[in-house]
Amino acid sequence: MILPKGIALAAALLVSSTVAWSAHHGEAESGSTALTAVLAAQSDEAKGRYQYRHPQQTLDFFGLKPGMRVAEILPGGGWYTKILAPVVGEKGAIIGINYADDMWPMFGMFDEATVAERVASSSQFASMVAGYPGAEKVEAQGYAFGRVPESLNASLDMVLIIRGLHNLNRFEKKAGTMSTALKQINAVLKPGGIAAVVQHKAPESANDSWADGSKGYMKQSTVVALFEKAGFSLLGSSDVNTNPKDMPGAADYVWRLPPSLSTAAANKAAMTAIGESTRMTLKFKKM
Repeated sequence: MILPKGIALAAALLVSSTVAWSAHHGEAESGSTALTAVLAAQSDEAKGRYQYRHPQQTLDFFGLKPGMRVAEILPGGGWYTKILAPVVGEKGAIIGINYADDMWPMFGMFDEATVAERVASSSQFASMVAGYPGAEKVEAQGYAFGRVPESLNASLDMVLIIRGLHNLNRFEKKAGTMSTALKQINAVLKPGGIAAVVQHKAPESANDSWADGSKGYMKQSTVVALFEKAGFSLLGSSDVNTNPKDMPGAADYVWRLPPSLSTAAANKAAMTAIGESTRMTLKFKKM
């Protein structure tokens, strides 16, 4: 049967849009399915923190998929790396990027041996990833801000900055640490690449000097403004990591809460009842 031209065109557009939706939906679902399997394989200790970190919902919101080339800022002990690396898989890659080598002494709490250990951890990232279940054959590279090679420029699909912005911001006035890091993050991302942020969230009413990152918290408005200035646009935000029990005041710092519990013994029960910090979850796109 031959359809009238207008109806035929509408039908063609409907089929085209349906195919496009199905392809997109299939990609998202395959990423989510892979993530679900990886999360199920994590240790019981790691799973104990899912109630606060919501990795399934968080990484689904960011759009993580197998085959992506991603960077993780300040991978630390590897809690998220153990999830990210197996999900991106052998067709993807994971790049660990630590704070700049000269930033570690700025904390004023690390001796020379500890500073040397933190600096050395960047070169040990690849071997660390190779030891994680499901990540043995995943391409991995480790660097620090200031030592990221130009060969990585415009090569990554996503950069994740999970609870790592506050320290960059607290030393910005002293050493330009935040602006330097954001410039590097922008450089390594492909056009349209995603900058994925989870950060301890300060009340918008908080004093700016308190919310500069030195207490662990930052205002969402500050973070958005910094990223927009660095060449990103905000695609969306999620409340998945909001914890209404955490209402920090001027006398509070984030490390009073789990898992640090750097507080007086008498307060540990109260802090444990609050749980981990309330956090903003923001998705930016490189312009």
